[in-house]
Amino acid sequence: MYHEDDLLPISALQHLLFCERQCALIHIEGLWAENRLTVEGQHLHRRANSEERETRRTDEGRRVRILRSMMLRSMKYGLTGVADVVELHEGPDEGPPTAFPIEYKRGKPKRGDYDRVQLCAQALCIEEMLDTKVSAGAIFYARTRRREEVSFSIGLRKKTVDAAQQLHALIRSGATPIARKQPKCRRCSLFDLCMPDGTFNRSASAYLKRSIARVKSATHGSADDQWENGS
Repeated sequence: MYHEDDLLPISALQHLLFCERQCALIHIEGLWAENRLTVEGQHLHRRANSEERETRRTDEGRRVRILRSMMLRSMKYGLTGVADVVELHEGPDEGPPTAFPIEYKRGKPKRGDYDRVQLCAQALCIEEMLDTKVSAGAIFYARTRRREEVSFSIGLRKKTVDAAQQLHALIRSGATPIARKQPKCRRCSLFDLCMPDGTFNRSASAYLKRSIARVKSATHGSADDQWENGS
């Protein structure tokens, strides 16, 4: 079991599976940069969380309660975050409701499991918090305007738990992996900070600190020269 101070953001799992270096730059070195994709994603999340309807009915007439911006955490897996939407489907014969998390994404379904792992992590948190079984959820993609239903299979659950353990190990290490340029790098908002062209393979934050120190040193040196020359 993890302590409250050890909890890491669920969103970091997606960063980790996309690129370990990106994950370290964000969650170890504290770097961030926006691009068009990140801004569009933020706008979509705000829209999802601002919808007013709180209940709906299924085709069978059962009531569905809609929870928005639901705070999540798992002490077992050391994760915390916010679910865009969690639907609580009324059970038959007044049984307990079934939770169905929904994550909103700006693009279209991806080849990798980045999004599905993030959603599965939300399900693991809900199961722990509500002491219930969450068998499925969905990802709504803005480009296709469709929900992709995700079954939380044994395989996906294992991949999610393994990713959570890998994330904690990376953060504990405090080490940023070296840059390795790949085609996907151009889609990353941290491209200019990461510099994956092979000219830079150390800590980005350390590089920035050294650059600032050099600028300050050069500035002070120029001022001293002017003083000595009587300027």
